Amino acid sequence: MNKIVVFCGSSLGFNPIYKEAAITLGNYFVNNNIGLVYGGGKIGMMGILADTILAKKGEVIGVIPKLLEKEEVIHADVEKMIVCKNMSERKVIMSKLIDGYITLPGGFGTLDELFEALTLNQLHIEQKPVGLLNINGFFDATLLQLNKMVAEGYLKPANRKLLLVADSVEELMLKMNNYNPPKVSHVINKVVR
Repeated sequence: MNKIVVFCGSSLGFNPIYKEAAITLGNYFVNNNIGLVYGGGKIGMMGILADTILAKKGEVIGVIPKLLEKEEVIHADVEKMIVCKNMSERKVIMSKLIDGYITLPGGFGTLDELFEALTLNQLHIEQKPVGLLNINGFFDATLLQLNKMVAEGYLKPANRKLLLVADSVEELMLKMNNYNPPKVSHVINKVVR
């Protein structure tokens, strides 16, 4: 994989273990020549991840909506910064630049981005690995919800498997590098009126 988008919070959270995970992931990217595509911020998990990669001369591409292009948010040291109209356009731009998705701890925006990536794969619009770094069990409740959706018939087991989950960077990257997208076996029926 040449470039991976990382979805993560604009906050660091309360536990330093999350910051350490961002640093570990950033170092992995640099050591394996993987470019980072991310939300363009200098704060929180986003800032730590970008700073880690920039400090070692790795590749960082920021994609930030015009409404967030404020001095206190935008990362001034990222040379490749794409300013777009809105959040929806940001996702489209990111998708065109990358080979895979990784999600670190974050809030509403992080989950929104994760589930859009999964939906694109579920609909076979994309066939890129979608990884979740479940540091400190941060996403345990989310994973329980997905299992409940399978148990109640709202999510196919095959689609549940689209989400690659690990609690270490090395394990997650192994899963992402070995990812084989499911074969598209369904035929879309045309409705004849």
